[in-house]
Amino acid sequence: MHQLVEGLLFLALLGALQALKDLGAPNFLNCPEKTFASSKSVPTSAHQVRYGDIKIIAALGDSLTAGNGAGAENHDAIQIVLQYRGLVFHIGGDKELDQHITIPNILRKFNPKLFGQSHGVGSVNVWESAYLNAGVPGAQSSDLPGQAKDLVQKIKTHPEIDVQNDWKLVNIFIGGNDICAYCDDRKHNKESFHSPYHFAENIKKAVEILQDNLPRTIVSLTGMFNMRMLRRVDAGELFCEGLHLFECSCEADKQFTNAEMSNVSLAYMAAEQQIQDSGVFDTKEDFTFVIQPFFEEITQPPLLPDGKADLSFFAPDCFHFSEFGHAVVAKELWNTIVEPVGMKQRKVNLSAYDVPLKCADPYNACPFFPTTKNSGSNCVLTDAAY
Repeated sequence: MHQLVEGLLFLALLGALQALKDLGAPNFLNCPEKTFASSKSVPTSAHQVRYGDIKIIAALGDSLTAGNGAGAENHDAIQIVLQYRGLVFHIGGDKELDQHITIPNILRKFNPKLFGQSHGVGSVNVWESAYLNAGVPGAQSSDLPGQAKDLVQKIKTHPEIDVQNDWKLVNIFIGGNDICAYCDDRKHNKESFHSPYHFAENIKKAVEILQDNLPRTIVSLTGMFNMRMLRRVDAGELFCEGLHLFECSCEADKQFTNAEMSNVSLAYMAAEQQIQDSGVFDTKEDFTFVIQPFFEEITQPPLLPDGKADLSFFAPDCFHFSEFGHAVVAKELWNTIVEPVGMKQRKVNLSAYDVPLKCADPYNACPFFPTTKNSGSNCVLTDAAY
């Protein structure tokens, strides 16, 4: 009987997933064939890694990395507790690219044997779902070092991973819960453990753990978004506003003004950027850190033609991304990843759903994953790269 109930639940979840709005990229394979090639020999430098050289993908983060509510049916806020890890923009591996855009689904066009992407519905403790997705609902930046340690342990002990030789991409997205706690620190006259400084220090501690334990690794940080955007979602949506009162009290606290919320979001972004610009993680040839800042200058959510927020981008709580929202974010993340450092987009139109995926090496200048040391005139091509 128990197995029957589990089977019916699985079929119900599968049916809901199939019925939801989504975004795929069926024309991506029209890109130049040479861009899909891997290197002739395995590169030793993090600045000469082609997309096809990446064998392992992993992620750290909060409920947006856990995929909370991504596959929830419209208006069923109860399903927000479900973690649809297989749909997550930077680590999900459900479906194919022509149906649903995620970074792993894109990278599998370069390397079909990519390993680590998450699948289906389940918590971080369920290997069959999570794989190398270490994201935990409710996590703040202070939780990242613990996630990094757990990830290192999984990578070092998994028989299918050659920790010394396999190139790894670790994606990080964090910050929403830090900002949701920021105004409470101030309200209670606490030392601000959620200040931009502490936020950046927590990220650095996590990346240091990765640097010390994972050779041949690229860490890609998706920059924080402006939380003021959520207030634009609340406008005229009492249901959303009511839910946000419980999910993010700072967002619902009108004494925490729009300007203050925007300013602290921007300060978080600047602190993230400083980590990259400091060069602290460019001291080893086989490790690097890159920020993807496309959220930086966005202050409004995707909009419908009538100017209202397009709630199809969000899960039923109007906070987390829906399956469709994850695909839109994945598209913009990829389109930022392939741009050289120093030329990366800092503002995208989330409402422009028809913007296509860019080809790898969009400027036909450098075939490698863009880093601080190979962008622009710093790209050094070797025979091994082709």
